[in-house]
Amino acid sequence: MGRRSRTGRRKESRSEKESPGNTTRSARKKDGKKQDRGTSESRAARSLFEWMKSIALAVGIVLILRLFVFQTFFIDSGSMRNTLLVGDFVFVNRLAMGSPVPFTNVSIPGYGEPGRGEVLVFDPPHDDTLTVIKRLIGMPGDTLEMRGAQLYLNGEPRSEPYAVNDTATDHFDPDMLWQREILLGGPRADYRPTRDNWGPLVIPEGRYFMLGDNRWDSLDSRYWGLLERWRFRGRAVFIYFSYDRGSMRPFPWLTEARWSRIGDGIR
Repeated sequence: MGRRSRTGRRKESRSEKESPGNTTRSARKKDGKKQDRGTSESRAARSLFEWMKSIALAVGIVLILRLFVFQTFFIDSGSMRNTLLVGDFVFVNRLAMGSPVPFTNVSIPGYGEPGRGEVLVFDPPHDDTLTVIKRLIGMPGDTLEMRGAQLYLNGEPRSEPYAVNDTATDHFDPDMLWQREILLGGPRADYRPTRDNWGPLVIPEGRYFMLGDNRWDSLDSRYWGLLERWRFRGRAVFIYFSYDRGSMRPFPWLTEARWSRIGDGIR
């Protein structure tokens, strides 16, 4: 009898484990775990979406600012020495001159107009792939002339403390012959301009004459001609970083940084 009693208890114990109530509780636990995993995955997906949305918004804001408000410009030639040196990084105010809307013929007007003596960024007429920085020298209606590397504006010698002239031999360049069309008094067949001797030229309405501060080593309006108003992209404001690009030391952007130039205004 004792054996039957033990066997009966074992069967009873087995039947309790396999009862419908226990099976239901086990199923609920499994469902709960699935729901927890689903909730966690849903939260992760929402977090990823919010993160991507934030990144896209930040990129969009930067692009809008870059297209219409400011531009950064790297100096890779010596044509504006000593105002700007190779290795200078320049902050450019695009809002001042206005900006074209990409892929359209529409332009957003700026709040200012180009002024004589300003250092401006523009698209030159001789090469659509370039963006150039020079100083605005001649305004519409001005008469410009250079004699012995001295600039004359409307008949008066112009003081230019920023200009750099070299003793290199002056020379004739056939690319300068376009100047015949705007000579004071009309075109002349015998007109042979040189780098340091040209004019007098009368600047037509709606056109501008640009020069590099490094007069003996600058490809500017003397060679490729006048500039239309719509080509201006912005006004150079200040140098936000500078380093000696020609240095052979490692990490020149750090070891050869020109700390004294950082923050300098461009005049």
